[in-house]
Amino acid sequence: METKDLSFKAEISLFYDLFVPDDVRDAPLLIAVHGYGAHKRYMMREARLVAPENFVIASIQGPHQHFRPTPDGYRIGFGWLTEHEPDEYIRLHHDFLLRLIDKLASDGMVDRSQIYLYGFSQACALNFRFAFTHPEILSGLIGVCGGVPGDLETYPIYKPFDARTLYLYGDDDEFYTQEKFAGFEQKLREKLPNFESKQYVAKHEITEEMREDIRRFLENEPKPEFESKKSEMDNR
Repeated sequence: METKDLSFKAEISLFYDLFVPDDVRDAPLLIAVHGYGAHKRYMMREARLVAPENFVIASIQGPHQHFRPTPDGYRIGFGWLTEHEPDEYIRLHHDFLLRLIDKLASDGMVDRSQIYLYGFSQACALNFRFAFTHPEILSGLIGVCGGVPGDLETYPIYKPFDARTLYLYGDDDEFYTQEKFAGFEQKLREKLPNFESKQYVAKHEITEEMREDIRRFLENEPKPEFESKKSEMDNR
């Protein structure tokens, strides 16, 4: 008799970097989640460029390491999902976030009522899944140049997510067509009551113009009038 796909539960180490401003207690928390092939150091740099001075920042790293080509040779990058048993790694991502928030709040470092989640590329759909699964956790969600969960309209455990959401993307992305982004944006707009989105003259990247809008979002300044870049792009 042959029995397949048996398994044991095992522990792994999940790595993150932490930035804590001097003399802060019960601070807002920004959790930064990198995209495919990147690492926690990259996303920490990006988070520090946008976070207000009083924010604690945690940059978490995906569990799947691999070699990625760069102009200087191969470097180690990290990812969050594989095609084999992806639900296992979605749960791992959720557990990582919940345990991190619980630790930092229990230590008196951060305020549970001021938790912000910031993801780039592959991390976007994961973070949306977290938001719709645990809508009571987050005060704000930022997604840049990424997709939405494929089961957004069908997964029965998803709940309404009412917190502020900012969704940003470029007009010349190497991985997503504009039709794809338009579809993602429409689905999110239908699901999210406090939703803002903006298209930029950009590739699959985080630009300084995006950073300015993310800073404004985190500082909770009045919502800007986000206008389409279509007329600008048409005149290039």
